[in-house]
Amino acid sequence: MNTQYFDGLIVGGGLVGAAMALSLAEQGKHIALLEPSPPSLDLQSTDKHWDARIYAISPSNEAFLRSLQAWPEAQRTQSVLKMDVQGDAGGRIEFDAQAIHTPHLTSIVENRWLLQALWQRLHAYCNVTIFAHTATTLTQEIDAISLHLDNGDILSAPLLMAADGANSWVRSQTDIHTDSKPYHHHGIVANYQVQKPHGATARQWFKDGDVLAYLPLPEQQISIVWSSHQAQALMALSDAEFAEQVAAQGEHSLGKLTPIGKRFAFELILRRPANMYAPRIALLGDAAHTIHPLAGQGVNLGFGDVQALSQLLRLAKDWGSLKTLRSYEAQRLHAVRSMQMGCDGLFHLFKPQNTPLSWVRNSGLNMVNQLSGLKNHLIRQAMGL
Repeated sequence: MNTQYFDGLIVGGGLVGAAMALSLAEQGKHIALLEPSPPSLDLQSTDKHWDARIYAISPSNEAFLRSLQAWPEAQRTQSVLKMDVQGDAGGRIEFDAQAIHTPHLTSIVENRWLLQALWQRLHAYCNVTIFAHTATTLTQEIDAISLHLDNGDILSAPLLMAADGANSWVRSQTDIHTDSKPYHHHGIVANYQVQKPHGATARQWFKDGDVLAYLPLPEQQISIVWSSHQAQALMALSDAEFAEQVAAQGEHSLGKLTPIGKRFAFELILRRPANMYAPRIALLGDAAHTIHPLAGQGVNLGFGDVQALSQLLRLAKDWGSLKTLRSYEAQRLHAVRSMQMGCDGLFHLFKPQNTPLSWVRNSGLNMVNQLSGLKNHLIRQAMGL
């Protein structure tokens, strides 16, 4: 058996794992990145349609990714200048970048193009070793942790960083208890050409317990995320029929919608691991937390994990020490739990069985919309400013 030693091990080469590897590589550390299916770096020759997996990246995380030189080219990004959120009975709140003196509120990017930008930078570093293998077991010791791979190799380091998603294999190997609460909703994502200009505005509707978001894309296109309790019936519709339903749910605000590419559905589950660490293990991104997508903050929380942990490791003598891991959790847990509770509370506030609260929730939106100071404070917090 061949044992290789590193400063740190990362399991999962998605957006969060790749960003973690790149951030540590820039510190000159020797990092092992375990990713069974590395992404393609040649997107120009693949489908030109926009990826159905779209993210709204906050300005603070955009600045972080730009500092890593891992931001997609301009023609594959869309700045959001305004947000328009509507309740189920006349409630409304609007946000405007000009009101808080910022160039934009958020930026819409595709998963595959952002992932490509990160991986292109990773390949420029000789101190990042990529293993296209699967881990079979892990061994925790006093001063190190080891991963046993399916090819017989062993990787060892003082710290293992788990960025392997919501159903994290690494987390399953620990004693960390995870509280999982299904929303009994699925998120449906799809892209459309729109008849009317979107005006660089992100739109959202709360109706009948469902949440629908329109996210603007370049070239008069949008990406939609529809959180619905009727996902099975909606997915059974033809592309044209579903486009009509999306347009109706969005009050025909952008006119006729013409489908682009495929649509997908995924189950929505709130996951709250009791801890963000175990001995010599740090959880990041969806391995550490999942939230309802109504605020679009899932990947932003993950990039926040990366920034906090990479800064701590810059100064830590022992990356996997209990002191380091506790500091990491202390820095991140409040932001994570606050966002989880906020999104969860908003989702349940607009559930159909909360009809008696309709006046309260819609009046609340209108009241905050009139209080510009409070409204601008809220959007600044969401943007990480």
